[in-house]
Amino acid sequence: MNARSALGKYGETLAARRLVAAGMTVLERNWRWGRTGEIDIVARDGDVLVVCEVKTRRAGAYEHPMAAVTPEKAERLRGLAECWIHAHGGAPPGGVRIDLVGVLVPRCGAAVVEHARGVL
Repeated sequence: MNARSALGKYGETLAARRLVAAGMTVLERNWRWGRTGEIDIVARDGDVLVVCEVKTRRAGAYEHPMAAVTPEKAERLRGLAECWIHAHGGAPPGGVRIDLVGVLVPRCGAAVVEHARGVL
């Protein structure tokens, strides 16, 4: 595993912990649909299905992690959410929400984790 993928995996672990701490249940991590793409985290928030994109960055090196989600990425996430629903028997009664978690990792100290609900 290279440093970039290790950083991403670390960010996803922190994101999953944040979602669980917020009362959600993580259903799957890194769910793939063929070559279409991957959903970082699929969770349940009550009766709502949550498709969560996680962006992790080192502090100071790049733009804010949440700024890295382009309109094309948002559209791909919507399509992947539909694929997940199709593969798992339909939409839940509360519908589907797409969340974004940004993780900023400083040179020293604790990472900063931000969770934005229903952003896409």
